[in-house]
Amino acid sequence: MRDVKVQNMRKIKKAVPAIENKTKIKISFGKGSIRLKGNELTEFLVEKVVHALDFGFCVDDALLLTNEDFVLEFIEVKEHTRRKNLKDVRARLIGTGGKARKTIENLTGSEIVISGNTVGVIVDSDHLDAVVQGIESLIQGAKHGNVFAYLEKQNASRGKFDRDDLGLKEGVKDIDIEEDDDSDPITEEELARIEKELE
Repeated sequence: MRDVKVQNMRKIKKAVPAIENKTKIKISFGKGSIRLKGNELTEFLVEKVVHALDFGFCVDDALLLTNEDFVLEFIEVKEHTRRKNLKDVRARLIGTGGKARKTIENLTGSEIVISGNTVGVIVDSDHLDAVVQGIESLIQGAKHGNVFAYLEKQNASRGKFDRDDLGLKEGVKDIDIEEDDDSDPITEEELARIEKELE
């Protein structure tokens, strides 16, 4: 059993059915906190989900944290800049019409929420270092183009077939991927055919 302090109780209450349905954890409410009851590892993961919701992530994004490969990271803007006008720094992170944030999310498969002077990131552990470095660089004044090029290069250096670049990430949230999927790996020919279809 685990008690978790929360600020935004209304938002957490709204998300409870989705959390309980996905995790088989029982959630009860106290004054300013909630109680989680279930498997110890799952309680730990659900605590991260609750922290993410409380910070401002939507339910679908927060539930990514029920997968052990995903992490929740917070970056304090003040720790990476001496600038007094933090509003401008936040504006650089978001970009015109949210474009900068969306580009980082697409390049790294991450979800980003900016609340006050804190940046919250949900991302798989493979992309964690790159996304944190990219955000910190933007806070410190690096050009957007340089940061995006760095993130693209990080993806390429991993040599992985990155589904984020194909715009398929949205659909991935809604399906459960089996841990021990023993299907055959995709061949070069199939990959070329898929890419051609997507052009």
